[in-house]
Amino acid sequence: MPDKSENTPDTAPSSEPGGAPSQTQFEQALALHQAGRLAEAEEIYLDILKAEPTQSDALHLLGVIAYQSRNHERAVALMDQAIALTPHNPLYYCNRGNALRELKQPDAAVASFDTALALKPDYAEAYYNRGNALRDLKQLDAAVASYDKALTLKPDYAEAYANRGVVRQELKQLETAIADYDKAIQFKPDYAEAYENRGHALQELQDLDAAVASYAQALQLKPDSEFLFGAWLNAKTQLCDWTGYDEGLQTLTARIEAGERVTPSFPVLALLESPRVQRLSAELWAQAHAPPRDDLGPFPQRPRGEKIRIGYFSADFREHAVSYLAADLFETHDRSKFDVVGFSFSAQPEDDMRRRVSAAFDNFLDVSLKTDKDIALLSRELGLDIAIDLGGHTHDARPGIFSYRAAPLQVSYLGYLGTMGAPYFDYLIADKTLILEDAQTHYSEKIAYLPSYQINDSQRPIAAKIFTRDELGLPDEGFVFCCFSVSHKISPRTFQSWMRILKAVEGSVLWLLEQNATAVENLYTEAEKNGVSRGRLIFGKLLPRADYLARFRTADLFLDTLPYNAGTTASDALWAGLPVLTQRGASFAGRVAGSVLTAIELPELIAESQEDYEAKAINLATEARALAEIKRKLAHNRLTTPLFNCKKTTQHIEAAYTAMYERYFADLAPAHLEISDSGL
Repeated sequence: MPDKSENTPDTAPSSEPGGAPSQTQFEQALALHQAGRLAEAEEIYLDILKAEPTQSDALHLLGVIAYQSRNHERAVALMDQAIALTPHNPLYYCNRGNALRELKQPDAAVASFDTALALKPDYAEAYYNRGNALRDLKQLDAAVASYDKALTLKPDYAEAYANRGVVRQELKQLETAIADYDKAIQFKPDYAEAYENRGHALQELQDLDAAVASYAQALQLKPDSEFLFGAWLNAKTQLCDWTGYDEGLQTLTARIEAGERVTPSFPVLALLESPRVQRLSAELWAQAHAPPRDDLGPFPQRPRGEKIRIGYFSADFREHAVSYLAADLFETHDRSKFDVVGFSFSAQPEDDMRRRVSAAFDNFLDVSLKTDKDIALLSRELGLDIAIDLGGHTHDARPGIFSYRAAPLQVSYLGYLGTMGAPYFDYLIADKTLILEDAQTHYSEKIAYLPSYQINDSQRPIAAKIFTRDELGLPDEGFVFCCFSVSHKISPRTFQSWMRILKAVEGSVLWLLEQNATAVENLYTEAEKNGVSRGRLIFGKLLPRADYLARFRTADLFLDTLPYNAGTTASDALWAGLPVLTQRGASFAGRVAGSVLTAIELPELIAESQEDYEAKAINLATEARALAEIKRKLAHNRLTTPLFNCKKTTQHIEAAYTAMYERYFADLAPAHLEISDSGL
């Protein structure tokens, strides 16, 4: 989670002797400084130093101006000069620590704060800033303890409450994080950043109504807060609250195109269909949160190994869609050609999927408490040839690891259905259905084309239980359309299509996933606006995974969403024998179900327009023979086509890794690659 509370340097003069400038001149400079007139203040500080070169306060405050001007190296140099002249001033060390933190030197920053505290043990601000640096070091419990000390000394310290909340949220202590944000707001009612971070925590806790309200309050207090507008829109769509929807998307598009930091990039995949705008938003997000870093230096050319060493990086080695797809991949890799390392940065508790996945790797590392830089360094020390990011810009992902260049070759795959917008990702794995050649310009990576993109676990367990319609809340008769995708994927345009389909198919119902009560009520209302009674919408509860898969068998046809298709959910439905109808979109996320259907050789279920989508749905619901033929073909193709052939897809992925590796050792830059069955 981004740190929304900035370190503000103290511009108070020192109480230590450090020369005796003209009091009037110094007070004038300080007043200008505190009024934000930095250039004028700097000029007077320099005049003071011409007359009295050993005036440490003037040197220190010049360093503060350099900090405020984001010239952090100069800030540290000036503060060091001030410290050399007056070595016992805790204020100098505290502000120096803030500058070192901005230079991404958190160890040195902590040492500077520790010196300040040795000189002034009751220095609440130093404890607070020390907590921020410890957070940078992923020493989260120590950071909380430092904030605790600051709050003991200064019980109304709103910033300390807010940043302790951020750390507690990283520790997944969501209720206590929210309590901290509430305390911060109590002491600072106009604290926009605390309202925003409170919204993030509430959203993670699935208290979406409260999250939307908290984001709205933050926007009211600070309308230009970075990345907040898109987060607010995303939370509203999770509630299926479409008030002001079109106007919101127009504003979002215009601000992205203007280069504003208006939204996280992940929500854009479901909000906007344009791959060009999706790339712009990803670039803005990456530049802000994970710009390229050269701290570790370039990779030295090294000798070719006996095996290609690959590493998969993810927060989702657990009960999660990414692992549901990829667990079999990790198990199936050819160990005669590849060493396979897993890097996990999930703070989630152990579960069955994590146990399965961790056992699949040659080396499985929990790096959740390491910094991005330290993880990249570890990756280099382990000799990784290719680092594969399975998270992208999704929740808890850490693209910052790749910003340090964790391996000579870096690849994005599976977890994020779009471009990373970052220059340090060399390849994006896709197929020709997902990214046409004339769309390559919308992706910052070179494309590694597989015959079929999506890896699938061929061991998906489906419960033997046969559900009755009655126990699932479905009517005894009538066609059952379903969509078990998450609620933020349901756009107004898609929902209106569904309502027209229901009206055309007498007695039919639409079966959806129940995620929150507000979304359910909003969809009932939207149905009635479209002339469909609420009784024709049925909502199913979350179930254990094997039962969830078995439940698909009770439906007749899965209706996909646009602009963000079902991915894992589409494969789940097909695995259970349920046909999936999709509409082909413009972006990667809007074409992924089409890729899945192409891989299982059911292209007739890919509509090319909204009208075609509705016509196909109505035909399949009213022509029993047409649906029976599709189901027969699906049953035949399920285990004979590429989609669920994990071994074959793994071979294609390995061929792509090998081609990347060979180009690298031939001193060739990354280029678009195409893997074919004939090349294996």
